[in-house]
Amino acid sequence: MRKNSTKIAAFILIAIFISACNAVKRVPNGKKLLTKNEIIVNDKPIKDENIFNQLYQKPNSTLIGGYKLRLNLYNLANPNPDSTFAAKFKNNPKKYERLSKLLSAKQVDRLGQSFLYKGINDFFKTTGEPPVIIDTSKTKKSSMRLKYHYFHNGYFNVKTAFTIDSISAKKAKIRYTVTTGQPYLLDTITTSISSPDLDSLYNKSVENTLLKTGKQYRTSDLEDEKNRITTYFRNHGIYYFQSNNVTYDIDTINKKNKANLDLIIKDYSYQDKDSTRTMPFKIYKISDVNIYTDYSAANAKLQITDSTTYKNFNLYSYKKLKYKPYAITDAIFITKGSLFADFKTTLTTRYLNNLKIFNYPSIHYELDKRDSTAQSLIAKIYLTPRKKYSFQTTLDVTHSNIQDFGIGFSLSETIRNVFNGAETLEISGRVNVGSSQDLANPNGTFFNASEYGLDIKLNVPRILMPFGTEKIIPKSMIPSTIMTAGFAKQRNIGLDKENFTGAFTYNWTPKRNNTARVDLLNIQYVRNLNPQNYFKVYRSSYNALNSISQGYNYPQKPGFVDSNDNLIIESGTTGFTQDVLNNTIPVSSNDYQSVESIEERRMRLTENDFILASNYTFTKTTKKDLLDNTFYLFKAKIESAGSLLTLISKAADLQKNTNGNYRIFNLEYSEYIKTEFDYIKHWDLTKEKVLAVRTFFGIAIPFGNSNYVPFSRSYYSGGSNDNRAWQPYSLGPGSTGAVNDFNEANMKIALSAEFRYKILGKLKGAIFADAGNIWNVLDNVTDDKATFKNFSDLKDIALGTGIGFRYDLSFFVIRFDLGFKTYNPAYELGNRWFKEYNFGHSVLNFGINYPF
Repeated sequence: MRKNSTKIAAFILIAIFISACNAVKRVPNGKKLLTKNEIIVNDKPIKDENIFNQLYQKPNSTLIGGYKLRLNLYNLANPNPDSTFAAKFKNNPKKYERLSKLLSAKQVDRLGQSFLYKGINDFFKTTGEPPVIIDTSKTKKSSMRLKYHYFHNGYFNVKTAFTIDSISAKKAKIRYTVTTGQPYLLDTITTSISSPDLDSLYNKSVENTLLKTGKQYRTSDLEDEKNRITTYFRNHGIYYFQSNNVTYDIDTINKKNKANLDLIIKDYSYQDKDSTRTMPFKIYKISDVNIYTDYSAANAKLQITDSTTYKNFNLYSYKKLKYKPYAITDAIFITKGSLFADFKTTLTTRYLNNLKIFNYPSIHYELDKRDSTAQSLIAKIYLTPRKKYSFQTTLDVTHSNIQDFGIGFSLSETIRNVFNGAETLEISGRVNVGSSQDLANPNGTFFNASEYGLDIKLNVPRILMPFGTEKIIPKSMIPSTIMTAGFAKQRNIGLDKENFTGAFTYNWTPKRNNTARVDLLNIQYVRNLNPQNYFKVYRSSYNALNSISQGYNYPQKPGFVDSNDNLIIESGTTGFTQDVLNNTIPVSSNDYQSVESIEERRMRLTENDFILASNYTFTKTTKKDLLDNTFYLFKAKIESAGSLLTLISKAADLQKNTNGNYRIFNLEYSEYIKTEFDYIKHWDLTKEKVLAVRTFFGIAIPFGNSNYVPFSRSYYSGGSNDNRAWQPYSLGPGSTGAVNDFNEANMKIALSAEFRYKILGKLKGAIFADAGNIWNVLDNVTDDKATFKNFSDLKDIALGTGIGFRYDLSFFVIRFDLGFKTYNPAYELGNRWFKEYNFGHSVLNFGINYPF
């Protein structure tokens, strides 16, 4: 506690010191620090960030609450550290001499360039932000820019002005005033299109025009209409057309707040030697598609030695052709006899790039000189193969829900075009050693957990089915088939496991930002190697069972209890459980139910699992690129497991075991249906502030051959990507208070909100709130506190709040989050708010990248 108090006191002192900095410390005499911009439009103040972005000068950045951290950091810097050092030592011969004897003259001179004298000041300058001094010339430019902004939005009679209001001797704010007048509306809209082909195409698309009579004039609409027309024309055969071929004539003469607009497209103009010529725009068709399958700068000088024609595609190779023709042509959307279209070029580029066997493809068009009408193009597609074999190794430092710290090494081999059909085969192996304080670790060693595994993945760039799927999933959706198989073995992690997995998967993209995935078969077999370790790992179950046994003086049998009457694992725990459930030892009904529940959980978590599932996942996002901070992502998944095996078992008239369940490979297979919905929404609040929200709901219902969901398919709550005020697996189910180790259930609700803001440089902060919990529903758990019976159980949704810090390293983000238990359903109603809202019960999470 004393250490924490010292840290808090030091933090407060630093904050007071920084706050004491004079904001105008670096403002020269006669100058003013810009403290605020005001924009008054038609006598009303506005807050529109888009309008404020027109200004050339903005006040220094602030944190939440208006504190100018970066300005104060800059003010802490010594502007002339060299002079300060010289004044302290070099201009003081005696002091310089004494220090030179202690160090040396050379070391004293170097001291002036050290972090203590120069480095720290450079840090404050680069990390901080210099004061924004009001510049009248920039203020005038801002006023003019405001005028242009409103002018381009139809306010042709707009007037702007500004005043600089002094707040103190070195502080001032700027007030901009804007009088817009009435906006101009589009009146008569006409077109002047010289080329007959263009005029015909335009009339076919005019219903989609962005320019309509009565609509307010906006320059942006004119530009958008240019782009719309250009896209439409270039997707309908007009090869030479560019957006600058569209111009406008705007007439406001003798018009009151109205403007006539004439859209003008002249004939195609081109340079022919020393003269400029014009001709009408024409519609071009593709006469040939030539594909060069092994192009390179070196090969370009060689002669073609191998070629073939397949479905009107011409394939050429400088060496022996190494690809089955359909493997390449399936990815080509530019076809002989079709009109030139930009979207086909883009789609072809995407598909070819998605094959991952070529470098980024190059597509060119040439005028076909064989066509006397000069309206034909030859499409030339240049493909440069990647290396057939590539080897990669990685070394990772990891943190997960199981391991507090881990070091992983992996190596992988990628073989491209493995069967000459553009397939990609990946073989990878991995080894991981780690440490976890939650695992059974009798020797107290730091690296107490290990895992190794092998994975094989074959990617085929088409749907593999015994019948054609082009009508259902056309090749424009970039379909692929993925076959995977994997093996992993864990040691000293829980009960230790062997995990065998396999999947046969279809992927495709119905639209640009939509993806669909079907796991036709998803197989998992989990084998627990040391089930006898259960009570060593799940200590809460052992403590509960041991406490019950001591209440009945169990037993006076050698090898069942130790000298302190504690149950010996495994002989004592097994013996006591069997004696209770066989009624050999009379116990109370409550204790009987507790022992029965403990044994049920032990059986469930130590039983080997065999899962044969099929699932469908759909994902939709509006995110355009990495810099897009206003988007949403929706993901839905439905999974069915075991039903196929049940149909086979019934058809084969297999016998059920004593539990009334079917067995496959001497295992009771799992049968359940599971569905999940995940929705993420981001809002860009400008000035590098982002509000992010996530909602999640998932439920897995066992039936038929199962009365519970396997541990690997169940849900948990808590952790760095969930409710950050609780450790992983330490929240729920319901209001039970996480009495077990590794708490899990088959239904989950989660909601999170996070406000992200810039602190300084690449350091960013966050304020977050996480709500949610897990429950058991329609399974074999009977504890009322753990089960979800009706909507009144939503009162058991936990709430965690906290603050976070992120540091952006460009290729990934390092994240620290400190979560506080704000509403804890483990306590009785009326006593749940802020019960453990303190540093002692807080949780510090470390993560890579953002939580959602």
